[in-house]
Amino acid sequence: MLPKEQLIELWISSGTIKDKKVIEAFKQIPRELFIKKEHQGEAYGDYPLSIGEGQTISQPTTVMLMTQALELKEGDKVLEVGAGSGYQAAIISKIIGDNGKLISTEIIKKLAGFAKDNIKKLKLKNIKIINYDGSRGYEKEAPYDGIIITAACPKIPKPLINQLKENGIIAAPVGDMNEQAMVKGKKKNGKLTEEILGEFMFVPMKGKYGY
Repeated sequence: MLPKEQLIELWISSGTIKDKKVIEAFKQIPRELFIKKEHQGEAYGDYPLSIGEGQTISQPTTVMLMTQALELKEGDKVLEVGAGSGYQAAIISKIIGDNGKLISTEIIKKLAGFAKDNIKKLKLKNIKIINYDGSRGYEKEAPYDGIIITAACPKIPKPLINQLKENGIIAAPVGDMNEQAMVKGKKKNGKLTEEILGEFMFVPMKGKYGY
């Protein structure tokens, strides 16, 4: 069995990933396109890989867990804080479909370019990659059905909560620079009702509301 298929079997048998849309998106997006040449043989290893500039592409299980937490639907509008190499964005794009829209911000210019190139290879038209400090949100396209932060943050930035729709969901690793809790927050009456999905380790978020 191929490593990609092994991951899928593990997620299904363990009940880790229950959303069939998330599994289907994982099948359709080649992770090997979003990593460096020297790591090609590790594309489906379940661990993070360096993508340069001190940043990483998250392990596949983490990407899928965060995607599942957003409870995405066809046509949703999503904000991603931290495009990295564009892999998480590509997964989300398959779920929200042609009628959906993903705004993905990346504060590091070189990585924003890398992500744009990778997205172009797959001809994904519903993604907009922006070289921008996403910790402040992106007011121009707000409000959002879902927001995902792909780097560790001290707390969920207030501007992001403000830009989330009522009943919208935000997924973010929150904590100090050594360990974070994955928070799934659902907006109700302007405030987040939070659920903890486990302990994780992410690179720190840069920008105004980062470390």
